[in-house]
Amino acid sequence: MTPVLSSDYAFDGAGRAERQEDATNTAPPARWSLVVPLKPLALAKSRLAAAVGAELRPRLALAFALDTVGAALTCPAVRDVAVVTDDPLAGAELAALGARIIADRPGAGLNAALAHGAYAVRALRPGAAVAALNADLPALRPAELGRVLDAASAFPRAFLADAAGIGTTFLSAGPGVDLAPAFGGPSRAAHSASGAAEILLSGVDSVRRDVDTGADLRAALALGPGPATAALRGAVDVVPGH
Repeated sequence: MTPVLSSDYAFDGAGRAERQEDATNTAPPARWSLVVPLKPLALAKSRLAAAVGAELRPRLALAFALDTVGAALTCPAVRDVAVVTDDPLAGAELAALGARIIADRPGAGLNAALAHGAYAVRALRPGAAVAALNADLPALRPAELGRVLDAASAFPRAFLADAAGIGTTFLSAGPGVDLAPAFGGPSRAAHSASGAAEILLSGVDSVRRDVDTGADLRAALALGPGPATAALRGAVDVVPGH
């Protein structure tokens, strides 16, 4: 069933949402609670090890998370950020940025962690608008995230595909709506099949550019990473083909 849209949005032929200019829209923007999942650093970004080496991989995983959360916290549409992680170092550094740290009590993978994080957010604020955001968006721009959140506010649930067009980097659920995450593998198709509306916006590359491989890392560095990732740039020597 096609979601009902505000006058600011229209669907393209594939059922994805595009912003339509409307100078008369004066409704205040929603303020979102973001849920960011992060594996223990010893396990995070395992596919990146072949490209950057085993020693640098966990340092990059932490840097990606710091830049993602730091940028998200400066976005005016974001009320707060909850990070679901059991890693003590990452938890301490992300808490220092202002994130709320939630233990991954399910310990049952990405989607269980996201559902647990959303539940914890709504245990404190039952009417919260919640969005899941990948922890590996080192070039994240607050203004681009704000545009995605603005688009998401038109739907009960919405998602943004990753740069490859296969996965998902963002999934939202409005107040009273179950997040129902289906991340992993071809999650773009899974989230679409679940009834979430796909957000189709140009100029939000930083919200779509997650990092799993050396090629992804090169693309993120070309976009311009945040300070934590930039500080490691001199140590990065990406192995060609990975």
